[in-house]
Amino acid sequence: MERLKNMGLRRSFFLLSVLCLAGALLLTYGVYYTCARLADRYPTYGIVITPDGVMTSVEQPTREQESARELLNRIQLLSVLIIPVSGLGLAGILFYRLKLRAPIAVLNSGTERIRMHDLDFSIPEVSRDELGQICAAFETMRGELMRTNQELWRQAEERRRLNAAFAHDLRNPITVLKGTVKMLRQGNGDEQALERLERYTLRIEQYVEAMSSIQRLEQMPVCRKTVNVSLLRDELQETAQLLAPSLDVSVTAQDLADVELDHGLFLTVAENLIGNAARFARYKLEISIQTTAQTSMQRITASNESRLLLSVGDDGVGYPADLIKNGPKPFGKNNEDAAHFGMGLYSSQMLCVKHGGELLLANKADGGAVATASFSMYRDV
Repeated sequence: MERLKNMGLRRSFFLLSVLCLAGALLLTYGVYYTCARLADRYPTYGIVITPDGVMTSVEQPTREQESARELLNRIQLLSVLIIPVSGLGLAGILFYRLKLRAPIAVLNSGTERIRMHDLDFSIPEVSRDELGQICAAFETMRGELMRTNQELWRQAEERRRLNAAFAHDLRNPITVLKGTVKMLRQGNGDEQALERLERYTLRIEQYVEAMSSIQRLEQMPVCRKTVNVSLLRDELQETAQLLAPSLDVSVTAQDLADVELDHGLFLTVAENLIGNAARFARYKLEISIQTTAQTSMQRITASNESRLLLSVGDDGVGYPADLIKNGPKPFGKNNEDAAHFGMGLYSSQMLCVKHGGELLLANKADGGAVATASFSMYRDV
């Protein structure tokens, strides 16, 4: 049976037809022979010549005997017509049940589930014949369709995350611009305020251009350049004063001259971390810049991999345990503030990874939280 199940459709139909027709012919012969032997038991009217030449007369059969002989003759005639045709019909029934019914049911079920937008199933292997190959091709098509839908869903989710990150990362520069404009209107502005206004306006323009040219957050370009650490310290001080004007802010920097990093990306991460810490801090923020170096075994030439560390600490309630254990997630936020998208830490983590670093979250022993962002810098030995 298994051999017939895996046999080709044409060959299996021919084999079943031959076997059923042969059986029908044998049955027809048996019925015809049986009826003939039964008919010989009844007398026939007339003269019978025996093999030795003797002529004998046969008595006339009764009406019941004639009716019986006539019935046997009809059975013989009908068996010759009906049984072979029935054999071919049986061949068709067996062919459908053995070769067609299971694949057709599987394909109908799969088509209905796909029509209902349900792709979470699999097409079983029914046979190795032509219909089995069609089922295998249908399973391949279903798998490709499912992967395509998953990719489309992932792309849509990625665009959603990108849009949320885009809106979130623009919030802090806009806050700085609004604070600067407020200072200018109050007559407290100076040349430094105008420079800050120009610098942040340029940053927003560059950020919009970068975000409009990428499809995913991981594709954001990293443009390293030499930046003075004193400039970074001053910018962090200004950002903290604008984002957390009521807090006691301390900014410390290691005694360094210049570092190699993406200036705009660094400030974006810094603004996210400072803005996030300012939301939960009670009285103070602690911001520090330092470097750490370790030998890079993956580089062919002898060199050191330096990382710039940006730490932002607060005296708030600290990070939740699951956030420290699993890391930031997209749209991961507390329910207390609906104005935030919950993308600050997540986008900062992605940008740190893009810059060859990472984002580490921890709680301080004396209370509060600290976020440490690292940015790789390659320097000659």
